[in-house]
Amino acid sequence: MKVHANGIDIHYEVAGSGPWLTLSHSLACDLSMWEPQLEAFCRHFTVLRYDTRGHGQSSAPEGAYSLALLRDDAFALLDALKIERTHFLGLSMGGMIAQHVALTQPQRLASLILAATSSRTPAAALPLWQERLSLVREKGTAALVDSTLERWFTAPYRVAHPEVMARIAALIVNTPAAGYLGCGQAIPTLDLTDRLREVTAPTLVLAGAEDAATSPAVARDIVAAIPGARLEVIAGAAHLVNIEQAGRFNQLVLAFLGSRKGAGS
Repeated sequence: MKVHANGIDIHYEVAGSGPWLTLSHSLACDLSMWEPQLEAFCRHFTVLRYDTRGHGQSSAPEGAYSLALLRDDAFALLDALKIERTHFLGLSMGGMIAQHVALTQPQRLASLILAATSSRTPAAALPLWQERLSLVREKGTAALVDSTLERWFTAPYRVAHPEVMARIAALIVNTPAAGYLGCGQAIPTLDLTDRLREVTAPTLVLAGAEDAATSPAVARDIVAAIPGARLEVIAGAAHLVNIEQAGRFNQLVLAFLGSRKGAGS
């Protein structure tokens, strides 16, 4: 399904029943990234998945995007669907969007779950982003497949699950260059750590123990900044922790959300 909101077409899917739970995916993926969560989550929640601007079946306009723009897309979708309040789970770039959502309209969030994400892009990472963007401009997103899979999954998992590698590689390849470039110019601007004390939603932070980019140390910085936030580090997982350790990921998310019942959820 699609809605025209905030100047673009936003592709989304809704399944399940119960309180709303919104899922925001990583850069170079689409809403199908959440397939390992869908069955478990839909037993308890009405699950909203959507393709971020520049990804999947949503519009991919040319030019630089901003995290504020991606946040406004999320609000526009919620408004179009008349969703007044939702749990919000974001992974990687989705977690960056989720932080902006939580800081802008806190009354909309029943809870906040931040997975494999950061609240600040360090200066040391900026040359890496410039390198990736230059590569995409020259050769397209297919040039990023091997290096991205190496960051996103542990070596043993990559070897044991070639079918998953093929599926995620296809998501990367199929990400429009304009979408990757647009979002890839937004991510380096991330700088929210000093504002996270303003977050009022109950918050769970998840990190893969073997995630080099958004490491457990990065997650601890987020937890230290958000009042009352909880941290869970998931063993045997790198960046796409929701896929590599789906069972443990789902268990932790559902336990957290279950604890919110009767507490304003």
